[in-house]
Amino acid sequence: MSSDKECFLITGSSGLLGHALSHHFGAKENQIIGFDEAGPPYPTPNTDCLFCDLTSDESVQKTMFMVRSLYGSKIKSVFHLAAYYSFSGKESHMYKDLTVDGTKRMLRELQKFDVEQFIFSSSMLVYKPNKKGEKLTEDSPVEPTWAYPQSKVETEKLLQENRGNIPVVNLRIAGVYSDVCQSIPLAHQIQRIYEHRLEGHLYSGDVDVKQSFVHMEDLVVAFEECVKNADKFSDFETINIGEEDALSYDETQRIIARKLFDEPWPTLDVPKPIAKAGAWVEDKLPLPEKPFIKPWMIDRADDNYELNGEKARRLLGWAPRHTLRDTLPVMLEGLKVDPERWYKINKLHWNGDHGKDGSYEHHAGSGGDPIQAIEHQANSELLDPPGPAPAMSAPRPRNDEADAR
Repeated sequence: MSSDKECFLITGSSGLLGHALSHHFGAKENQIIGFDEAGPPYPTPNTDCLFCDLTSDESVQKTMFMVRSLYGSKIKSVFHLAAYYSFSGKESHMYKDLTVDGTKRMLRELQKFDVEQFIFSSSMLVYKPNKKGEKLTEDSPVEPTWAYPQSKVETEKLLQENRGNIPVVNLRIAGVYSDVCQSIPLAHQIQRIYEHRLEGHLYSGDVDVKQSFVHMEDLVVAFEECVKNADKFSDFETINIGEEDALSYDETQRIIARKLFDEPWPTLDVPKPIAKAGAWVEDKLPLPEKPFIKPWMIDRADDNYELNGEKARRLLGWAPRHTLRDTLPVMLEGLKVDPERWYKINKLHWNGDHGKDGSYEHHAGSGGDPIQAIEHQANSELLDPPGPAPAMSAPRPRNDEADAR
């Protein structure tokens, strides 16, 4: 089966980012090898999927032996996306078993190959939150505030120490979104406003803090530029990938409300002790939909993450073409056109009574369906994921992308 095609190996190939990268690079007649577990979601048809448990030495060894036997020893680029994350706030052995040690297993086996490049999907959340108005550079202090980014920091260190002669590009990626949202935190924020929930008017932190995002299409281009510029990287290089035009929480609230209802949307401050108590009680109630907000998240409500993109422009010639500011109206139009389908794509609980009490309008839409073009991705490209969900072991690992970020 070995051929002259350039070979790309993608871990977590059925997740939001993995699916998009498989489709993009596979369309260029490259050989795409995806590491995943059996069952849905599935990678793209042009991906040769090999079932692999990254938490198992034996499984990784056997799967990499298959790669060598079927495709040869030369790999153009490894896109390492598979990682574990959870919004539960609880510690999990999977952060070490999958994210950290799974990477170590991959690196150990890749030493037997001729690998031109290894791209790791890290997160902007590894940084210590910065002050409002300041931009995080690649040299900013690293100080993760919870388990998911901590596992990314440990993996970055492991890559630096164990990469051998393999060049590593370490992408610290902002929160990922698409034209139909597919960002868990953002989707829940939209849901709270769309349903006129009381908590949609409440926030237990500084409403002026900002967080950078990046559109999925721009992120795919960033990977492509890393591959095109591979000759620039011979060691370990960290690059921020995200929009510099970051929205504040309050700006996002107002844009959502204006697009949905054409009305102002005041957001009121709630003291953290009260917010934590409320979140704890909600989490214990037998609700049809478990609340997204967990007590631990309230401590993070003041965190500010604004990325500096100068290094990406300089080394990759990359800058985002999209902004969340301009894309929010597009994703909200999709919600108004077909709210039930939008909820399904974003894995939100759909209540058949939505809209019947006059709390919001259901618009038929007249300019085409902004969801239809990518509806086929609804079951395989969800960020929850956020994104983001490649499966290499049980329990199913999550492709970060997202938006845990």
